[in-house]
Amino acid sequence: MVKSFKNKRIGVLMGGISEEREISLRTGRAAISALSSLGYEAVAIDAGKDLPERLISERVDVAFIALHGRFGEDGCVQGLLEVMGIPYTGSGVRSSSLCMDKAAAKKVMSFNRVSTAPFVVVRQGEDSSDVKLPRLPVVVKPCRSGSAIGVSIVGKKKELAPAIKEAHRHGSEAVIEGYIKGRELTVAILDGQALPIVEIRPRRGFYDYRAKYTKGLTDFIVPAALKKTEAARVVRLSLAAYNALGCSGAARVDVMLSEAGKPYVLEVNTIPGLTELSLFPRAASAVGIDYPSLVERMLLSAFTNRG
Repeated sequence: MVKSFKNKRIGVLMGGISEEREISLRTGRAAISALSSLGYEAVAIDAGKDLPERLISERVDVAFIALHGRFGEDGCVQGLLEVMGIPYTGSGVRSSSLCMDKAAAKKVMSFNRVSTAPFVVVRQGEDSSDVKLPRLPVVVKPCRSGSAIGVSIVGKKKELAPAIKEAHRHGSEAVIEGYIKGRELTVAILDGQALPIVEIRPRRGFYDYRAKYTKGLTDFIVPAALKKTEAARVVRLSLAAYNALGCSGAARVDVMLSEAGKPYVLEVNTIPGLTELSLFPRAASAVGIDYPSLVERMLLSAFTNRG
């Protein structure tokens, strides 16, 4: 399989037109470097409105998707690649779309008895006072955005309206969910297998965009210092979320472990970051999978079945 892929031209789709463009470019450049070091013919493709033409002119045989956010992580590009008959990495159209829509993903998880925080959706123009909200404190976030963009933690009633307004700057729907006090964890899943749990400890505030992408602002513990029973519950729940949402290839499940020891899934990311500060490579490294090998395994998933 590896030999056959090395005869193919791999287009690394990166950049794009979402708010997460800069992070996507960092992920894409790192992936290209890794693939090239292993002898693959990889070419960078900035996924703009001319993406179909670029895929044809660059003679792309396989797409490595390094896009984050809307129009890349939400099933749009996956649908285009399906129509063009180009194999691609990661989850399929339906799963990508579901996971990008936080409200839809939470509904599917709840139906499948995957524990997640209680939530409501407030649409743009809707009066939040007419909606039955979870008890304060709450987390307010855009429904279809990533990298903690537009996310606020609200502890006082007067802070709620500005937080909803900020979330609506990034989309027409805001998700308001109950705040779970506890330990922030993430589980990287590669081809259906869970890698060691990573614990995330921001040095101040919460794990926002700045803490995610600025070196030295967050500590990461791999593997997380959990009791065996706690770790088993977290992994079991994460795999249940991955399967319920039809994910394939690489995905990352973000989890909060409450002070009472109960895990709750926050969200599932179908295109995990691959930058020097990203969580997925840290988890892979903990079991001896170096960065180029991880990228190669993600590439080889391009022919797996998808949801």
